[in-house]
Amino acid sequence: MEVAGACCHAGEERKVAVPIGNDAEVEPCVIAVDDSSVDRAIVTALLRRSKYRVTAVDSGKRALEILGSEPNVSMIITDYWMPEMTGYDLLKKVKQESSKLKRIPVVIMSSENVPTRITRCLEEGAEDFLLKPVRPSDISRITTRMLLH
Repeated sequence: MEVAGACCHAGEERKVAVPIGNDAEVEPCVIAVDDSSVDRAIVTALLRRSKYRVTAVDSGKRALEILGSEPNVSMIITDYWMPEMTGYDLLKKVKQESSKLKRIPVVIMSSENVPTRITRCLEEGAEDFLLKPVRPSDISRITTRMLLH
């Protein structure tokens, strides 16, 4: 049976195979958030190579809009420094005590290796903190951990 992908509705809807029966699952979907089109494209390509459906957006605000209407998000991977809303601010909103999104793993990325920033993000609930440029081994590590949730 083929159904249109529920995630990735931001101009990237594709057909995905869904098993028939009680064990029906939809391919994991990841929201990739980065104001840099180059970094967004790299992360998107790496995730797709690992067989994830990806919705790539350029702001935390846009990510929240998608999260508000999309129930099948398996992970959020976001840049730390972005205009309007930082990745840290997005993390805090997702992990709020009252948030229905709290269960979604959030991974923060940054080109700056600042130990206090990394610690603060992990203490706030980030699943991981990746240093850019993101490598295939980084994606493999976080997606393997995501499957264990």
